[in-house]
Amino acid sequence: MKFSVCLFLLLNYYSFSQHSYTDSVQNLRNEHVAELLDPSNQILTETEIAQIRSLAYFPVDEHKKVNAVFTEEKGKKFQLPTSSGVTKTYLKYGFVTFTWKNETVRLNVYQDVNLAKKAGYEDYLLIPFKDATSGKETYGGGRYLDLRIPKTTGIQLDFNLAYNPYCAYSHRYSCPIPPSENHLTISMDAGEKTPEEH
Repeated sequence: MKFSVCLFLLLNYYSFSQHSYTDSVQNLRNEHVAELLDPSNQILTETEIAQIRSLAYFPVDEHKKVNAVFTEEKGKKFQLPTSSGVTKTYLKYGFVTFTWKNETVRLNVYQDVNLAKKAGYEDYLLIPFKDATSGKETYGGGRYLDLRIPKTTGIQLDFNLAYNPYCAYSHRYSCPIPPSENHLTISMDAGEKTPEEH
């Protein structure tokens, strides 16, 4: 099974420096849509693909790329519930703080313990979150941001790249459910919306 398509997007994000910022994000979105809806990739079945009319996004807004402070604060391993009812072993790795529309926001950052054992994913971190758009404009199960272990405390988080887990399109996946501490009362109106279905 492939890991997140959007991890690929994150890793290739800065390869579009010759384009404008909006074009760069749009190119990444187009690649994500093409890969997700290509049955040869076996991410979704042909039946699941046929049920999706299109993927939907908030407009690209460079102001939704925020400066954040990353604080490493490792906790104990714990079992994180997933959409299928099973649990996966995660480690709280730290947290990020930033300002969103004059509100101070804190989100915990997690590491998939088993994924970190795989080559190329040793420094992969995940920020799962819900916000006031969840279940309305965006997928009710929450959305994700990918992150590599920062080398500095000052980082950028681009919520234009916030994406749905595969569970938004298929019940065959076990997607981590954002812990309650990452449930926000504010609207993170950026990134991917709920897919439009036929």
